[in-house]
Amino acid sequence: QVQLVESGGGLVQAGGSLRLSCAASGRTFSVFGMGWFRQAPGKEREFVSGINWSGDKPNYADSVKGRFTISRDNAKNTLYLQMNSLKPEDTAVYYCAAGTSRRGLSDSLRPNEYDYWGQGTQVTVSS
Repeated sequence: QVQLVESGGGLVQAGGSLRLSCAASGRTFSVFGMGWFRQAPGKEREFVSGINWSGDKPNYADSVKGRFTISRDNAKNTLYLQMNSLKPEDTAVYYCAAGTSRRGLSDSLRPNEYDYWGQGTQVTVSS
């Protein structure tokens, strides 16, 4: 099993920035691809960003491209999401996810390839 714990959420004004972190523990050697998803009230969970094991193949949803940056530190078993130029529509619970598919060694995983999920951290952007 792999445990994922997110942190860094909070309340920020539109145009501001936040940095989310996701600490992984347990059988982290079995995890290759990692990513971020979000779910706003009344909406389905949606993909935000994903990254492969070496960190050189990030992938972003069109809605966050150019504003969000995903990165990872494998030595610390930690995933990050730097969020800049935040908008009220970015308000959601943000979830960290990890997948055991070996495809994650070379590429970002597809949304249905994630096996483990964190509990989520709330991000609220005020206008």
